[in-house]
Amino acid sequence: MRSVEIYDTTLRDGSQGEGISFSVEDKIKIALKLDSMGFHYIEGGWPGSNPKDMEFFSRISSHGLKHSLLTAFGSTRKPEIKAEQDLNLKSILESGVKVATLVGKTWDFHVTHALNTNLDENIRMIRESIGFLKRNGLRVFHDAEHFFDGLKANPEYALATLRAAVEGGAETLVLCDTNGGSMPEEITGAIKIVMENFRVPIGIHCHNDCDMAVANSVIAVQAGASQVQGTINGYGERCGNANLCSLIPNLSLKCDLETLSKDNIGKLTQLSRYVSEVANLHPATSQPYVGSSAFAHKGGIHVSAILKSPRTYEHIEPELVGNQRRVLVSELSGMSNLLYKYKEMNIDLELHKEENRGLLEHIKDMENKGYQFEGAEGSFELMLRKLKDGYQEPFKLEDLRVTTEVKDNLPGYTQSVIKISVGDQVVLTAAEGNGPVNALDNALRKALDKFYPRIRDMHLKDYKVRVLDEKDGTGAQVRVLIETSNGKKTWGTVGVSENIIDASWDALVDSITYGLLQSEQEETQEVE
Repeated sequence: MRSVEIYDTTLRDGSQGEGISFSVEDKIKIALKLDSMGFHYIEGGWPGSNPKDMEFFSRISSHGLKHSLLTAFGSTRKPEIKAEQDLNLKSILESGVKVATLVGKTWDFHVTHALNTNLDENIRMIRESIGFLKRNGLRVFHDAEHFFDGLKANPEYALATLRAAVEGGAETLVLCDTNGGSMPEEITGAIKIVMENFRVPIGIHCHNDCDMAVANSVIAVQAGASQVQGTINGYGERCGNANLCSLIPNLSLKCDLETLSKDNIGKLTQLSRYVSEVANLHPATSQPYVGSSAFAHKGGIHVSAILKSPRTYEHIEPELVGNQRRVLVSELSGMSNLLYKYKEMNIDLELHKEENRGLLEHIKDMENKGYQFEGAEGSFELMLRKLKDGYQEPFKLEDLRVTTEVKDNLPGYTQSVIKISVGDQVVLTAAEGNGPVNALDNALRKALDKFYPRIRDMHLKDYKVRVLDEKDGTGAQVRVLIETSNGKKTWGTVGVSENIIDASWDALVDSITYGLLQSEQEETQEVE
C-alpha cells in the first residue's frame, strides 16, 4: 500500500482565515492533538513574522511531540542580501525545528510585480536560501508558490525555479495552487511535467477558491504526489485550504492509500470539532464525513431504506470517521422516522399504528407553526417521553415575573422572580441578568441547584432567535433555539411564540429538563 505524508498547516495557513485568531495556548493545544493522532508534519507558524509564533516554537519544545515532526514556515531571503544576513532565515534556525518549509516565487509575474526584483535574482534567492538552511542541518521542503499559474505563464521559468530549489537541497517540491483557480486536468498535467524533469518527491498544496482543493489534492496524489498539505476543517485565507478532514478519508477509505492509522481516522470527527471549538467557530454541519449532517437522514423514504440497510443512503459507515447516524424528524418525516427515533432513544411507547400516525401529524403541525426539531432533538425526545405513562416533570412553574428597567445613558437592569415546585416543595427566588433570558436562566438555576446539583455542569453554548414572519414586524412569531452542553454531550431545544420571553422560557426549560434526564441516565449506568 502506497503511503502519503499528511502535512497540517492549520496553525499557520489556517490561522489566516477570517475570524480566526489563535493564541499561543490555542496553538499548543491543537499541535498536541494533531501529534496524538499521528500527523506526519505540523507547521507551527512563521517565526520570522511575529512574536507569537516565535513564542509558540519556544514553548512547544518542552512538550516533546511523540509522533509528528514540527516544521517552521518562511520565505526566501530578501533581494540583494546574503542568506546568512536575512532575519527571516535566522528566525527559522532560532525556532529549533529540524524541518523548514520555504516558500519561493515560481510565477514570473509575481517576481516582477510583488517582489520587485528580476527573474535571475529570484532564482538565486531560492537556491541560496534553501542551501543556507541545509548547511545548518535542516531538512527543507520547498513551497513553489503560484506554481500552476507560473507554469501556464512561463513554463521554462517555473521549472527553472524548481531546479534552483533542488540544487539548493530541497527534498520535496510542494506545488502550490495559491490562488485556488486550477482545474483537475491542469494539476495532473503539471505534476506529469515535474516528475519528468525531477527525481525528488512531489507535494501538493491547494487553496479552495473554486471549491476544488480536496479534489485537486486527490488528483495530485493519484498522479504521483507523496505529500499533501491542508488544514483541519479547510480553514484558511479567502475560501480556505484543502480540508484534511475530507482529504484523509478520501485517500485512505476511497483510494486505499496509507495516511493515518485506522484508529486515528476514527477520531477525525472529534478532531474537527475540537479545532472548531478552540478557534471559537461553529462547526459546519454540512461538512463531508465529520459534519453533524453528514449522516443525517430526513426524508421518510430514505429512513425506511436506512432501517433495512444503512448502505442504501450512506457511502461509508459513519463510525469509520468517528461520526454517527442521525435521523431527523420534520414535516418530511414518515413513520420510519418515528420508529427509528423510538429505537434510538430506547423508548417503548407501545403506540398503535393510528396513534403513531396522529403523533406524526402533530409533529408536522407543530413544524408548520414554526417549531423545528432538526436542531432541537432534546425538545423532541421530551415530547415523546411525555406520552409515556409514568413520566414526571422534574419541576413545575408556579409563577414567573421579569422586570426590565432602562434609563438614559445607563445599562439596562433586568430581574427575574420565579416560583417553582419540586415534588411537594415550593421555591421562590430572584436573580439578575444582563437581559431577560440571562435573568431567567440565573433564577431557574438558583432555584433548582439544591435539588439537582448536576445542573452546575450544564452551560449554554448558543442562543438563536429567528423571526418567522417578517411582515408582522415586532409582533411576529419567533423561534428560539438553545444549545446546551454538560461537557460530555450537547443538545438543542426549541420554543416558539409571539412573545420572545415565552419562547425563550420554553426552550430554556426543555434544555434544563433534558439535561437532568441525561444526568439521571448517566447515574443509572454508573451504578450498573
